[in-house]
Amino acid sequence: MSKLKTQFETAVADSKQLSERPSNATLLQLYALYKQGSEGDVQGSRPGFTDMVGRAKYDAWAKLKGTVGDDAMQQYIDLVESLKD
Repeated sequence: MSKLKTQFETAVADSKQLSERPSNATLLQLYALYKQGSEGDVQGSRPGFTDMVGRAKYDAWAKLKGTVGDDAMQQYIDLVESLKD
């Protein structure tokens, strides 16, 4: 396993142990970076207007389309580090 992948997995675990809950915008950013780093570009169709949460998540992930997985992982790691006390 690469060093970056190990750091990414550690950051994922750390994100669940934050002392304060991040803002909704930050949570969406974390979600999008996680999905881009672990799965690549967004797939499937955009949820309908009645699924506001699903739609927001889809849109956040779609904004990262074309971002290389390693770059998304590093951004995720950096964001989690900035959120730690």
